[in-house]
Amino acid sequence: MSLLFEPIQFGQLELKNRIVIAPMCQYSATEQGEVTYWHEQQWANYALSGAGLCVIEATAIQPEGRISYADLGLWNDTQRDQIKTLLTKVKTLSPMPFAIQLAHAGRKASTDKPWDGKGQFSPDQAHGWQTVSASDIAFNDHDHAPQELSKNGIQKIIQDFSNAAIRAVDAGFELIELHAAHGYLLHQFMSPLANKRSDEYGGCFENRIRMAIETFQSMKAAVPENFPIGVRLSAQDWFKGGWSLEETVALSKQLENLGAVYIHVSSGGLHAQQDIKIGANYQVAFAEAVKKVLHIPVITVGLITEAEQAESILAKGQADAIGLARALLYEPRWPWHAAATLGAKIEIAPQYLRCQPHGVKSLFKPFQH
Repeated sequence: MSLLFEPIQFGQLELKNRIVIAPMCQYSATEQGEVTYWHEQQWANYALSGAGLCVIEATAIQPEGRISYADLGLWNDTQRDQIKTLLTKVKTLSPMPFAIQLAHAGRKASTDKPWDGKGQFSPDQAHGWQTVSASDIAFNDHDHAPQELSKNGIQKIIQDFSNAAIRAVDAGFELIELHAAHGYLLHQFMSPLANKRSDEYGGCFENRIRMAIETFQSMKAAVPENFPIGVRLSAQDWFKGGWSLEETVALSKQLENLGAVYIHVSSGGLHAQQDIKIGANYQVAFAEAVKKVLHIPVITVGLITEAEQAESILAKGQADAIGLARALLYEPRWPWHAAATLGAKIEIAPQYLRCQPHGVKSLFKPFQH
């Protein structure tokens, strides 16, 4: 049996295999943060992929928390109801569970769509607004400086994370991922490069992680008992004096003790001059370091593109699940090909059973709802 196609538990949620579609921003929502036809076709594609779990894109808990004006939101009931309608429709295609990543972009908000390339909008421009952060330090020198959050502002954001978590449950998601990575707001509080505060939310390690911890605790208290919440972390900032792997390990242990069902290990995104050493498996060692101290599953992600590569990571005990992002956009049936390569069986929609390649024995079986 291929390890990649063994089931895995994220708390009480069982996945049929260990392939996780990692969240990928689509920048295709309305300016009101609502889903569009793009999301319908995209989520349907995910549902038919054969992956074990799909985590949809970073979804803002406040209008000011969006990366761009075209980001998906979950700060009101209209957004929730439209997502619920779409999710109900998509779930008729396959039994694959869907999760949502809840996020606040902090100082990296108020930007253009990446393919339009205009960078950050200032508050007085169309599509722009005043950003906030742990301190009034801009991400780029040419960006408009963020406003340092007051303690009341921090508590308002924590409450909005909780409100969005309740809406996520009501919308029909089966898991929530808290986004504390890639240089967005919670990561901004965690890193000494972005956090120069002198109150209880800045300075020492315990203070810098306080907002992330309080946000996680608030969300856990808001959702039904045992509803699974995982956390995505950047293992390091790839810049001297920044957030470190050792701090990631220490925070991961605390999150496990508080009830996190997994840690999803990525890296970077906090500093504009980060020096990332990109290559195959470039983040796997970070996941391995976190896995060594935890009892909950660890997801690794980043330039994992081949089935044998994913299988080897699991076989070496470096991670418990494999996150795929751009590789799955490029090849939406990546899990099918991985199953064929690794000699495993994979569940697919019965309408596709006849496309099993000639000479490949018993690769497909129909979805079991």
